[in-house]
Amino acid sequence: MSGELLDALRARIHSDGPLTLAQYMAAALWDPRHGYYAMRDPLGASGDFITAPEISQVFGELIGLWFADTWRNIGAPDPVLLCELGPGRGTLMADLLRAARGVPDFRRALRVHLVEASTPLRAAQAKTLADFDPVWHANFAELPPGPLLLVANEFLDALPIRQFERSADGWRERRIGLDAHAALAFVVDDAPARDALPDWPVGSVAESCAAARDLAQAIGGRLARDGGAALFIDYGYFPRAPGDSFQAVAAHRRHDPLREPGKADLTAHVDFQSFAAAATAAGARAWGPAAQGAWLQSLGVAARLATLGAGKDAATVESLAAGVRRLIEPAQMGTLFKALALTSPAAPPPAGFARER
Repeated sequence: MSGELLDALRARIHSDGPLTLAQYMAAALWDPRHGYYAMRDPLGASGDFITAPEISQVFGELIGLWFADTWRNIGAPDPVLLCELGPGRGTLMADLLRAARGVPDFRRALRVHLVEASTPLRAAQAKTLADFDPVWHANFAELPPGPLLLVANEFLDALPIRQFERSADGWRERRIGLDAHAALAFVVDDAPARDALPDWPVGSVAESCAAARDLAQAIGGRLARDGGAALFIDYGYFPRAPGDSFQAVAAHRRHDPLREPGKADLTAHVDFQSFAAAATAAGARAWGPAAQGAWLQSLGVAARLATLGAGKDAATVESLAAGVRRLIEPAQMGTLFKALALTSPAAPPPAGFARER
């Protein structure tokens, strides 16, 4: 089936010329018949990658308690929409809601909404969250109005990006064309790019994600208008920096991102600086980003781990500890992954974030 998508992309390139990287990513990930997310549940040992909620239940539980604390700090609105962007199998949301039971008034106020375009993943979420009556939406704009608590873990990294190369006479866009053997290949525009890009050295690669900026503006405006908070956890960089971060993964291994479109997950590192700037320009306040490891430790990950391990056998305790180490250690997910919070303008600093961005 990926061959059909490749044939369609070749035909499109022959007809319209080389694709932007954003156009290629959108097709490879979301083509309705052959796109990566349209066809499969990619998570877990039998899939292509694993995310923090599947590594340790502590991750989602601490996020649930973080939202309970944040909810009280913004005036405890009731009802309040609890929304997740790209909920995977629903694991994070299930862990979050389990922790929320410890704060009964918070749990009663929640109305669960999920933004998910993948049919296979919606089916998995329906099973995991059957007791919570979730409402699904195809995109953020479909959410009903009202105070909002929003979480997105490894969502921004899959939004389509464009890439540019700095030459001696300015920036030129990198696109996807065809080589002499009709294989997909990177090409560079002849004409200089018109986009506003940093003054970085010749040879630099710059990445730009309009979809992330548009989402940040929409969420920032929503929080400024209706109140609430949003939490984004992803891998990326701050401040903005040059570099080619476009990558693919299949079966838990690096994969050539231009080979077999539709068969591998495509991602790029998140530009937290540009995302925060777009949200604050729309009226929200931005906090962080904080390194995931330090942020989880500030929320009490060690205490939660000790509670879970109490009375368990040694093998279980070590398994729980190994999962937490993977989340917090700098050599694993603790530093590359970062947490960024957005809040309504009058909100106090949320837990784990020492300063406003």
